[in-house]
Formats: sequence, C-alpha cells, structure tokens
Amino acid sequence: MSRVPIHLLLLIGCSADYELGKATDKASSDTGGSFEADADTDADTDADADSDDTAPPEDEDDFLSLAPSATDAYVFVANPTRNTVTRISVPSLAVLTTEVGEGPSVIATTADYSRAVTLNESDDSVSIIEADTLEVRNVDIRPNFNRLALSDDAGWVMAWYDPDLDESAGTDDGGVQSFNEVSFVRLDTGAHTPLAVGFNPRGVRWSADGTLALVISDASLAIIDLTADSLSPVLVEIADDPVDAPEAEEVELSPDGAYAYVRQFGSSDLVIVDITTLAVDRLPIGANPTDLDLSPDGSQLAVVARGSRELWLLDAADPFAAATVVPFDSPYGSLLYTGDGTQAILYTNAALLASFGVWDTTDGTVTERSLVKPVQSIGASPTGGSLLVFHTEQDADDADPDSPFAGEWALTLMDLGDFRQNPMLLPDEPSSYSTSDDGLYGYFVMEGNKWLEVLDFQTLLYEEITLKSPPVHLGVLPGSQTAWVSQDHDLGRLSFYDPDASTLDTITGFELNSEIDHD
Repeated sequence: MSRVPIHLLLLIGCSADYELGKATDKASSDTGGSFEADADTDADTDADADSDDTAPPEDEDDFLSLAPSATDAYVFVANPTRNTVTRISVPSLAVLTTEVGEGPSVIATTADYSRAVTLNESDDSVSIIEADTLEVRNVDIRPNFNRLALSDDAGWVMAWYDPDLDESAGTDDGGVQSFNEVSFVRLDTGAHTPLAVGFNPRGVRWSADGTLALVISDASLAIIDLTADSLSPVLVEIADDPVDAPEAEEVELSPDGAYAYVRQFGSSDLVIVDITTLAVDRLPIGANPTDLDLSPDGSQLAVVARGSRELWLLDAADPFAAATVVPFDSPYGSLLYTGDGTQAILYTNAALLASFGVWDTTDGTVTERSLVKPVQSIGASPTGGSLLVFHTEQDADDADPDSPFAGEWALTLMDLGDFRQNPMLLPDEPSSYSTSDDGLYGYFVMEGNKWLEVLDFQTLLYEEITLKSPPVHLGVLPGSQTAWVSQDHDLGRLSFYDPDASTLDTITGFELNSEIDHD
C-alpha cells in the first residue's frame, strides 16, 4: 500500500456504487451500489431556500454509464471502442474478453449474478452474456435507446430513450426518433417485444414476483403483464390534464402489487392506481411533494411535502387509511431511510441549506443538525450506522467567509449513533463512491487526481491510496470489502483494493497482454 498526504483538513467532532451528478430517473433499475444515493452537481442551488414552491426539483438520481458491473465472482467492463466486454475473475484476477454488439455504452448484471447485459448504442442491440461461460446472445432492439433497466427477478431487461441524458444517443443520421417506445427482452430466450407506451417514458418498476412491469410516463402508467404469451401495455391515464401533464418523477409499487403510487412534480396530490381495477384516485399529501419512498420493510409509504414542510406517512397496503403527518422546520425535500429503517434523513440539494433533519421512525420526532456546508449528495451505509454527506462547492448564505471550507469541496463522515462528525476539506470534486456490504468501509474518488480514498466507518478516519492513473468509476465486490476502481488508460486499467490486507492489485491492458501489479 502506498500513501501520499494531501491537504485534507480533518476536524474531529465538528446500494450502490454511484457516480455523482448524472441526470437520470429514480424509477429505473440501479446498476449497482450499497449506498442509497442522492446526487446533483448541476442543481439550481441559487434558489431561495424559503421559496419552497418555486425551488427546483430535488435530485435523487443515480446511474453508472460505462461503469464496470460486478457479480459475486466477476467484474465486467465494457470496451465501447473495441465492441467487447472484459470479464475479470475475483480473486484470481484472470482476464477473458468476448465480443458483443457495436458500441456497448451501458453494462449491468442481473440480481442473481448469472448474466451481464450491455446496451449497444451503435447497432441498436443488447448483448446477453452468460457470466460463467461468456456465451453471448445479441438481440436487436428499437433504435436510438440509451437507457437500460433489469428486472429484480433477473428475467427481463427494458431499454428506452431518455432525452435528458447528457450523452444521449439521439439520431446521428437525422432519422426518425420516437419518444413513446420501449423494448422488452426476455433474458433466458432473447425474445424481443417492442411496445409503444406513454409519451416520454421515465423508468420502470418491477413487481416483486416478476409478473408485472410498470412503465411511468408523465400522463400515463403502462401496466405490462410479463406472464402473458404476448406482451401488451394497458395504459392508465394519471394526469388530470393529459395535454399539459405535470412531470411524473417517481413511481412506487406496493409490496403486494395491489397499488401503484405516482408522484408528479408541482402537484399536491399523490396518484394512486389500483392495479386490478385500474381505478385512479388522487390523495392530497401537502404542498409541493418532492419525494416518495417505501420504508425498508415495505409497510409504509413516506411522502415529503417540501412546500408545507411535512412528512406524510401512509399505509402502503391501505393508502386510504388515515395518514400520519410529521412536521419539520426547514424546507427539506428529500428523504433517505437508513439501512435498518430506525432512522431517516431529511435534507435538500435544491437550495444552499447547511443542515439536515433526523427522523426517528420509532417515536416520530425530527431533530435538526447542522453541517459545515450545504448538501450535494448523501448516503447511509447498509447497516444504518453511518452517514456520508458530500457537500456543494458553494456556501450557504450565512456561511462564515473565514471558514476553511468556504468556497471548497467537502465531505462529512458521520456516526448515526452519537452523531460524531468528521468534515474533510477536499482538493477536487468527488465523482464516485461506494461502501462495503458490512458497512465497515466506504470509498470515494475525485476528479483530476490519482487517489482512492478509504473511509473507516468505525473510527471516522481515512486512508489514501495512490493509483497509477486517474480514476473513472468505483465499486465494491458484492459480499466483500474489496473495492474496484476503473481508471483512465488507453488499454484499460482496473485496480482492486483489499482494506484488511492493505493490498492494491492493478490490471493494465484488458485485451493486450494483461499484467497484474501488486502494490
């Protein structure tokens, strides 16, 4: 292990794997990670924190475009310029490469780790890769898609076009572009079903039993029976005014599959769709609701009403029962449950507010606590013991101009038991972070440097590991503490760090005489 000191200022006492700042849809399937992540580097943080109804939406999105994707035994890396995918075995670090479709831009692994799937934008296909054998099946899909979501039961993949992505594929040849189409592909057979759904599909929710897919659009909800011999969407209108429909930002499905819940930005009603009868009801849930979450056990639906500064709690199985309303003092618009569900964090990244609220789910109280800077993104460890807050470079209006954090990037590591904080001054903007499944270690990398930062969630201290080239993406191997870091290199470079052994192993050149370096 090598360490190089940097000018981090540590003030003691003051999933996933996710890339920070990608504009995507929370309703889509996450590509990995142990942290529940919320990120926004481009939010309009100049908004007045008191203007709750006019502030921009909260941003809780997470997506890893072009990132490696891990199973319990392998890491898969897409090589878009070579039209290949490289499989790296763990812990042996044996490397094998296989050809896929043209221009693989997104890669993800199924929940059972049996397959990896790539979205190939250059030839409008997906490649289904058997994890153990590297057998590949290429399936043609509808043109110009740039998003991919895998079902929770590892049976299906859905692809669609998201015009909001920064690196959107679009139509290079000036041809036709549809904004209503999706492609469903069955992973075991490769059967492809193209469907026209509502305008501008924003993501998909899959039922726990694998029988339903719910595709959310602004004006409608498409319900697809995945057990049918021929897939066909049932379209349910969810907007009062389909001509001028509010943006549908989130959809949740009750654990029993009876109800779909849709939150629309700017609407003070929660849309409730009965999946069996297709009846649509609207339930008032406070002013300007900006977040919608199921509790970890699935029993409760939580809605954050930023405008009225209230947390509305509904019975997920019976949403029409009397709601519990929990007030809070500051204009928080987002909610993040801790892994064990005993606490939840209220915060905002739509305004420069240097504080957060802790909701005790047992006694219903909300306690506000200060931070050194406003929130850019936030995450809780899987065990619920730690909080990681990435801060904006901008300062709050009432910030001390002489603070060492003024005008700088910062991170705060926090114990959620006694709320000890360790704020850290950062030399560059964080770009990706992850955590081990056991909640003992966290990792992050920053733009423009060659360091892997290792966070000890028990001591709230950090270690700094020097990489051979600038990092691009970061993750943790499932069921382990070992972090992987892909790096900027002409031939491809990937490093694995084991915090217990303090070893860094690096593979350089995925397809050309790959070499393993032990540091």
